[in-house]
Amino acid sequence: MKKLDTRKQLVAMTLGATLFALGTHTNVSAATFSSNPLFEVNNYTTTLSVSGDAADIYFPVNSNSATPRKFPIALMLQGALVDKADYSNYASQVAGYGFVVVVPNNFRTAPDPTGQEITGLIPEQQQVQNILTEMVAENSNANSPVNNLVDTKTLGLLGHSLGAFVSLSAAQEEFCFPAICTPGYQKPPELKAVINYAGAFGNTQTQTFLPLNNGDTAIGLIAGSRDGVGIPLITRETYNQVQNPPKVLITVEGANHYSITNEDNLTREPNRPTLEQSIATETIARWSGLFLRAHLLNDRDAFDYVYNTGDALDNNVSVISEKQTIPEPSAAVALLAAGVISLKLRGKSKHN
Repeated sequence: MKKLDTRKQLVAMTLGATLFALGTHTNVSAATFSSNPLFEVNNYTTTLSVSGDAADIYFPVNSNSATPRKFPIALMLQGALVDKADYSNYASQVAGYGFVVVVPNNFRTAPDPTGQEITGLIPEQQQVQNILTEMVAENSNANSPVNNLVDTKTLGLLGHSLGAFVSLSAAQEEFCFPAICTPGYQKPPELKAVINYAGAFGNTQTQTFLPLNNGDTAIGLIAGSRDGVGIPLITRETYNQVQNPPKVLITVEGANHYSITNEDNLTREPNRPTLEQSIATETIARWSGLFLRAHLLNDRDAFDYVYNTGDALDNNVSVISEKQTIPEPSAAVALLAAGVISLKLRGKSKHN
């Protein structure tokens, strides 16, 4: 009986020490995690060789050249008729989380919802393939500012308004929408995550929505509570139509349709924001950057912020989400420790 008590004490002490260590590690990680950008950012403007369009490229500055690292691509798909320069604040902040953010001016002619042709800055699916091709060339170009800095195998999409619609369309292959789709488009394996602002997947005029069969591509949606163009309820319905988690819907209180841009648009948006423009843009960029870190870089702290703790930490947002079920690290390690202890005790009992 005494030996049995001793063994129980050993198990309790070892498990206790293990759980205490794990708990201490978790607390330290939570205490030291910062939701702020990690890198300083530089940028340049180039002409895309595939399309001939101008593009702004924002990239992290490697502070330690002795240990070079590569950064995934984040393609920003613009709202209709919104110039790339209007996203400079947002794009530079997202880049600070460790991404090469590409913001092209996609100039073309396409039909509007009434059937009339319109010429201007209009995003489309083909940009996804074009940018992947372009960034492979930029990465191997010795004269490029991002030479050997780009992870060309990993892509995330950002989008605003019509650009958000395009980014969601690019995450699936089942429905091809006139004016934005590319016949024969196939979702590239590099596309791992989509996070956009003021977006919907379907006909917003008739409020008819389609199921979004996103496969293994994580989907993030951000909406402004005062959006008078996209309307938050439409974004919420799009969230409901996303077929495969992980997915998240972040509502920014007091933001309107143009809170992602450098300035509000008094002509195209009937509602004025109640959240200061710079704060709203930073909030949208922070959640975008951390969502991409969670799903493109497997950053567990960023994942925890987006799906667990960020809602309580950020007074300007409300969050709903659905994530894939994965074992908690502490629980997995605790079970492993228990198994090891059990094996050790069995070994001891054979000698007793």
